[in-house]
Amino acid sequence: MSILINSTTKVLTQGITGKTGQFHTRMSREYANGRACYVGGVHPKKAGTDFEGIPIFATVREAKEATGATVSVVYVPPAGAADAIWEAVEADLDLVICITEGIPVRDMVVVRDRMRRENRKTLLLGPNCPGVITPDELKIGIMPGHIHKKGRIGVVSRSGTLTYEAVGQLTALGLGQSTAVGIGGDPVNGLKHIDVLKMFNDDPDTDAVVMIGEIGGTDEETAAEWARDNMTKPVVGFIAGVTAPPGKRMGHAGAIISGGKGTAQEKLAVMEACGIKVTKDPSEMGALLKSVL
Repeated sequence: MSILINSTTKVLTQGITGKTGQFHTRMSREYANGRACYVGGVHPKKAGTDFEGIPIFATVREAKEATGATVSVVYVPPAGAADAIWEAVEADLDLVICITEGIPVRDMVVVRDRMRRENRKTLLLGPNCPGVITPDELKIGIMPGHIHKKGRIGVVSRSGTLTYEAVGQLTALGLGQSTAVGIGGDPVNGLKHIDVLKMFNDDPDTDAVVMIGEIGGTDEETAAEWARDNMTKPVVGFIAGVTAPPGKRMGHAGAIISGGKGTAQEKLAVMEACGIKVTKDPSEMGALLKSVL
């Protein structure tokens, strides 16, 4: 098993006519190794055409009805990305994965608030995330497929680069991954660490989890406290930004220490107090995970 996606998932690409959308759709379809996982694209002005055999539709709803897709991936530029997310939500897809970086915070506040008020079923991953991969089955997003190996370790991370680092270390140690999830580093986003931990906890084919966080916010602390009371599988953790100065944004838009909150030291202390083994050295993430198995 896996979480969020598998070999039977049918995917739409919103923004399939742009260079980024085309490149990563092509790479992801190749990773699916011949399975028809990428079933459609969406562009209101290119409906009726196709991209390398993938039909393009005017709207997400039309694409869903024609193909049976349940997931979309968004490569739409920042100015239109929030509207693209909402279009997928209105079409009642199960999951929308937004890769786009630089979406105005106000746009995301409006979309997320509307999703909550209308109690929509669609899950949102991102924005500003690398996506999700279930090794040897399906990848949706920009992560390098070749470093992943099928197995029983879950990975959830705010950082794309550190996701790849953790996965590379696990694979080198012979530990494959059930699913690797990049939740993104924007201040207003969809799925949080706690949501993905719950999924991994319920997945019978995930034995342990690597949780990677960053400075800023309190999402890691919230997830750690939930794990202390509910998680039945070992979790190891790493927080990026130990040396970051207060008030200076580091990397992601959400990675900023403000009001004395959100420091790496604070997050690590809470995680340790909740029974999560942590390291301050990113090169030790894989070895730390192996030590708890």
